[in-house]
Amino acid sequence: MAAVLLFAVGPAAAQTITWQMANEYPATSIHGEGDQFFARELWERSGGRIVITHSFDASLGYRSKDLLQAVARGTVVLGDMYVGALGEVHPIFLLPSLPFLAVTPAEARLLTDVARPEYDRVLARQNQKLLYPSPWPPAGIWARKPVTSMEALRGLRIRTPDGNGTATFRAAGAQPVQISFADAWPRLKSGEIEAVLSSGDGGAGQRLWEYLNHFTAINYSMTMSMVTMNLDAWNGLRPELKLAVLGAAQATSERQWAEIRDRVAVNYERMRANGVGITTEVPPEFLEALGKAGRVTIDEWRAKAGPSGQEILDEYSKKLNKP
Repeated sequence: MAAVLLFAVGPAAAQTITWQMANEYPATSIHGEGDQFFARELWERSGGRIVITHSFDASLGYRSKDLLQAVARGTVVLGDMYVGALGEVHPIFLLPSLPFLAVTPAEARLLTDVARPEYDRVLARQNQKLLYPSPWPPAGIWARKPVTSMEALRGLRIRTPDGNGTATFRAAGAQPVQISFADAWPRLKSGEIEAVLSSGDGGAGQRLWEYLNHFTAINYSMTMSMVTMNLDAWNGLRPELKLAVLGAAQATSERQWAEIRDRVAVNYERMRANGVGITTEVPPEFLEALGKAGRVTIDEWRAKAGPSGQEILDEYSKKLNKP
């Protein structure tokens, strides 16, 4: 693979290593900011020997579903990908977006920690190393008016990011369309879709409010993205540079989990300043009905994930309820 050629031994090992890092989301999203933080950390920890160049907004043509293969091949060394888009590769990637399972930062981190060994195993089979998972703020419904009842949801043409969202909103009576975030704009502009399931974080929200001026905070799920690295490139690194990568990844992970705690408030402030109405008091009967639709999705996921998936859910539930 081309990536491996970057890691020669002998005198060439002291040369600067340049890695491409791709992300379909904007540079000002929480994950775009995390990418840039990681790059600075790695540059410092490697003594300037590893430099990362960024590609945001799917500028290389890779959506999250494409990045898994791009990183596996070494076309790009690093990818920051929304994991729900990888659900067809393995059910574990749909775990974070199971509806109403983990909706707070503490719950999302606990679920991530429980599932981390399975993520590592599955990604290793895809010729890549997981550097760190990173959370999104809770997803809600972006539309042109509040969506606070099953009646308002019925027939709504809503963009969903993955199979979990598609199954849940179909069961709830909507007309979901599963597409990547980068591909939502022309469909919003044409009227093909009229709502979006998303947190709308940072620059992503700025794009959404160009078309949709209301956000209903249903706290659907705290989805995840993951930063992975081509495994051949990783294996070709000298030990001290591996330590630099791991240190930068750990520092970035901690930064992302700390950032998420205040991210909703920051996003809401920006949204309101740009004319977005926000509904935070959602009728409990609506949330109960959505939860009922979501339980169908969780049952389907259990069937696909098998015993290992059930073990993760059981361990998560055990630790979540532990005093």
